[in-house]
Amino acid sequence: MFTGIVEERGEVVAVEHTAHGARLRLRGPAVTADVRHGDSVAVNGVCLTVASAGGGEFTADVIAETLHRSSLGALTASSRVNLERPMALGGRLDGHLVQGHVDGTGTVTECTEDGLRVRLPHGLGRYVVEKGSITVDGVSLTVVEAGADHFTVGLIPTTRELTTLGVKQPGDPVNLEVDVLAKYVERLLSYGAGAAAPGEAS
Repeated sequence: MFTGIVEERGEVVAVEHTAHGARLRLRGPAVTADVRHGDSVAVNGVCLTVASAGGGEFTADVIAETLHRSSLGALTASSRVNLERPMALGGRLDGHLVQGHVDGTGTVTECTEDGLRVRLPHGLGRYVVEKGSITVDGVSLTVVEAGADHFTVGLIPTTRELTTLGVKQPGDPVNLEVDVLAKYVERLLSYGAGAAAPGEAS
């Protein structure tokens, strides 16, 4: 579980394409300070498992499904990425609960001095509400405007400086994770009025 508070803006050192996906080698001295084989690291909001770590770098394997459903498939050597280690139990929750499970890929349509406008993929609009939380490339942000097919977020100078969002351009893809609480509420309400949940007798 993550918080959407990016610890470090890392860099892709190499991308090795494999028969079943790709292996990423990334540089991130801060996040690699205490990670080891099997640990999790969020890369642009995608939870990946560390395959190896050392010398300020780590590698992670990405399956074809993840490459298809996220923007990780567009990464190349020298791409900058947002990195975050999982939240420690008992630690501060400065952002919001982030799973590292991307719900879809949006597209930046406008960049202003105040923030970004992002086009939503089909089906995600119902989970995005004004003043609610959304994760954009691993960054926990507050929704300013929520439209049927888009949303806007504000970016403070610190966010622009410490994450990749400050250099986004129109047309750039971004990984989106909506608030998981909204999905649970929707699921529970769908079984209201006496409807049986899957596997239950009606």
